[in-house]
Amino acid sequence: MAEIRLERVRKAFGGIVAVHGVDLTIRDGEFVVFLGPSGCGKSTTLRMIAGLEDVTSGAIHIGARDVTQLEPKDRNIAMVFQNYALYPHKTIYDNLAFGLRMRKMDRAEIDVRVKKAAHMLGLEDFLARKPKQLSGGQMQRVALGRALVREPDVFLLDEPLSNLDAKLRVRMREEIARLHQDVGTSMVYVTHDQVEAMTLANRIVIMRDGHVQQIGAPLEVYDRPANLFVAGFIGSPEMNLIEGRIQNGHFAAGALRVGLPPDTPASGEVVLGVRPEHLALTDEAGGVPFTVRVIEQLGAQTLCVGEAEGQRLRILTDRVDSWSPGQTLRIRFPAARLHLFAGASGQRIDINAQ
Repeated sequence: MAEIRLERVRKAFGGIVAVHGVDLTIRDGEFVVFLGPSGCGKSTTLRMIAGLEDVTSGAIHIGARDVTQLEPKDRNIAMVFQNYALYPHKTIYDNLAFGLRMRKMDRAEIDVRVKKAAHMLGLEDFLARKPKQLSGGQMQRVALGRALVREPDVFLLDEPLSNLDAKLRVRMREEIARLHQDVGTSMVYVTHDQVEAMTLANRIVIMRDGHVQQIGAPLEVYDRPANLFVAGFIGSPEMNLIEGRIQNGHFAAGALRVGLPPDTPASGEVVLGVRPEHLALTDEAGGVPFTVRVIEQLGAQTLCVGEAEGQRLRILTDRVDSWSPGQTLRIRFPAARLHLFAGASGQRIDINAQ
């Protein structure tokens, strides 16, 4: 196990900069997820840690070693890819053992490691089978096992669940989380799926266009997004974002008026954010009229899309069976749950209510 340090790590492909000077320390035993849309630089950063991409500038340390110029085989890392990349003609046992045999490890030690990994991943009954005899989830477990038997300092996982169906993804997330708890080795995981990031990570690194937008624990980035991009990217359904101005202690957008805490900046163009689950229904006369347009029944919850004073909003509540399109409700905006972002820069504006 080892700490990973990225110091101003930058990657350019000719005149195109894919990663702009990432500074990050991944603590020994930590599970860190790189999250962002396609093309944001997350996989390129992972590949630089692995040694599969050269670093244009900056340095990478794993433990006490500067590995910036080392070949992948000399970094003591193990990588799991989106594609399983198993040898179709070899048994599962031989797939797990192959890398260790290439390193000329003692046969008895190989057997111990393979059987230990198979036990941890529930593969004991499949060791004599070929990959084509396994399901997608089982093949992904074999790919994890092939990394596990190496006993690396760091596990690197590049969108490992992308080829699985929704149900298998949930199951494999649970298995990866349990595996991390069992082995305690640092894991770096790349995904565009915020649910994977929120459920697996100790910390999330959110990236956009090669720049790190925010680093924090899952609930930290959910509760206090650093900017408009993070606010809109984290959360499902996504945060309601309304463009407007601060006027006389209120947020104003057309006919909509929302009261703000006393210390809010006096004026200026801003974006108000509030998560769908934080909009509150009310019977009070002072509530904002909300006209129901679309209702999505999610089982335990109800998602309602509608309009409040000309502004499109989503409301997420516990299950409600009685709502219908065209119905008018009344809602309020709890001050403690509001987010403000500067209109020009998109950066967060802190207010005491949060």
